[in-house]
Amino acid sequence: MIAYADLRTLHVLFAIISVSGFALRGALIWVGSPILQRRWVRILPHINDTLLLAAAICLAMMSGQYPWTASWLAAKIVGLLAYIALGVAALRPRFSKPVRVAAWVAALICFAWIASVARLRNPAGFLLYFLIALDINFQSL
Repeated sequence: MIAYADLRTLHVLFAIISVSGFALRGALIWVGSPILQRRWVRILPHINDTLLLAAAICLAMMSGQYPWTASWLAAKIVGLLAYIALGVAALRPRFSKPVRVAAWVAALICFAWIASVARLRNPAGFLLYFLIALDINFQSL
């Protein structure tokens, strides 16, 4: 049986690989690189993201934290859905280049927010600092 800390480390590693690959693929699209046509470039992200999701599910089961009991986890899942939607818009050629660039940047910001939600264990993520600076009541989040 794998230890929780080891699985968490793997989850973080898979997340870093995922966002790095997404950022790289986005950059390669903008320069029109032919490497994007290679089979492994299209397949590896799916394998990594499957491992990332499997690790996330195992972590939730091991810790007993589920989206309906941990608001930060529910926020992370909502952020993941937004990240996926933005990623699809960024990487699909049917959208105009300005839309794709905006979606790519927004997806990277969304990923940063997801990571901050996980790190802070707060559904506001890095937005928490803006709420504090604006003196907004964040205790209910």
